[in-house]
Amino acid sequence: MEKFPLTKTGFEALEKELKNLKGVERPNIIAAIDEARSHGDLSENAEYSAAKEKQSFIEGRIQDLEAVLSRAQVIDVSKANYDVVRFGATVTVADEDTDEEKTYQIVGDYEADIEKNKISLSSPLAKALIGKEVGDSADYQAPGGRKSFEVVEIRYI
Repeated sequence: MEKFPLTKTGFEALEKELKNLKGVERPNIIAAIDEARSHGDLSENAEYSAAKEKQSFIEGRIQDLEAVLSRAQVIDVSKANYDVVRFGATVTVADEDTDEEKTYQIVGDYEADIEKNKISLSSPLAKALIGKEVGDSADYQAPGGRKSFEVVEIRYI
């Protein structure tokens, strides 16, 4: 069975989401379905259809989360002390063309969120950064063309 690498923080966030779905969202949608059912004819009841669709989404997400959490390989990176980029590293890089700096954390696929600067271990940028040290260049093929970054700082937090 395939294991899913997750940071401790990512694992806790997924657990929290699962608890919310089971303890809050599921009971709420069951109540909404009961309420919509009380309005009569289900074939023309938009509230009922919307509630059933939402219930399907919630149940699917619960199954996904349970599968991921049961096969999670939790890696506590706060105790890591490496001089190279590995899973869980928070890496500051400088674009070699523009000198613009960005900071990313390399995380598992299920906790990746580009808006929070968390990139998946399987992303092209993360693959290019793995094994690099401060001062090294990381080249990768971005959707907009070839990009090159210099590793400025590596932290494990």
